Amino acid sequence: MNAGERVTALVVALPETAGSALYGMVDVLLAAGTVWQQLARDGQPAQLFDVRIVSPEPGPFRCGNGIPVEPASGLADAPVSQLVILPELWLGPDESLHGRYPELMDWLRERYRRGTRLYSACSGAVVLAESGLLDDCPATSHWGYQDLFRRHYPRVRFDPLPNLVFADPAGRIVTAGGTTSWHDLALHIITHYGGTGEALRIAQVYLLKWHGEGQLPWTLLTRRQPHADAVVRRCEDWLREHFAEPEVLSRAIAHCGLPERTLKRRFRQATGTTLIGCVQNLRIEAAKRLLEAGELPVEGISAAVGYEDVSFFRRLFRRLTGLAPGQYRRMFERMPTASV
Repeated sequence: MNAGERVTALVVALPETAGSALYGMVDVLLAAGTVWQQLARDGQPAQLFDVRIVSPEPGPFRCGNGIPVEPASGLADAPVSQLVILPELWLGPDESLHGRYPELMDWLRERYRRGTRLYSACSGAVVLAESGLLDDCPATSHWGYQDLFRRHYPRVRFDPLPNLVFADPAGRIVTAGGTTSWHDLALHIITHYGGTGEALRIAQVYLLKWHGEGQLPWTLLTRRQPHADAVVRRCEDWLREHFAEPEVLSRAIAHCGLPERTLKRRFRQATGTTLIGCVQNLRIEAAKRLLEAGELPVEGISAAVGYEDVSFFRRLFRRLTGLAPGQYRRMFERMPTASV
């Protein structure tokens, strides 16, 4: 690419696409090389990217929440580009894309074969998984889609924790984590094509935050898994009410009326986690809520969720969230509150 030549970026829009991620990415990339220079009167503005929205079919349509989209072209007429971006989709956690958009899957495979870099944000990774380009590769998406990947795309080495994952050492396929991780993806793309300095300038203008902590602190530990074991479901319901109480495991086993080994085996088969793991998840999730409220000291929170040993509670909290309790609390200290 010659000096001063703009990088062509194609952003794929589908009826399921989230409008905020679509237009946010378009706007931020179009501002690279110009907005800081204009605001700070620092240097000559020179647009870094030529960004175009494309879709499987030409012509205007409405994406998620009825937001209007007017693509520059359909896939068949899309220009050669250095990169293709797949933004977040409004996709249910049990909803795959099997059999949908076959022309898009063929187009992505062909673009990749010709050297185009492919990027996805949040559930946009499901499109890449459906294309087969993530087979036998590491990838991420929103943590809420880990069950979908396990069921429908078992060859993808899905990791719900990082905010960015390189599928290959060359970084030609990059997947970003949940929802606003498109911020991280945009900064990564700007860094790759325009340098770290420009990425930092864009972050300052747009107040974009690099989610260096990854997704682990934000991951819900107590999601219900669909299963048909009525006894295990009754056990889960009982634990949700009594998880912080003493001798909770022995009391849960007695409540269910099954031998201990039988209940533990059936619990793991039905939910994918152990009985003690379920209790720990419930306790740490409750601790997160108390830390977010910002009132109790850590010692009080440890006792409130069922742990007399504060040191053990701290170690467990860090293992399950990636942060110490105090670090987690500080994430919410500056959250805005409503004024009256």
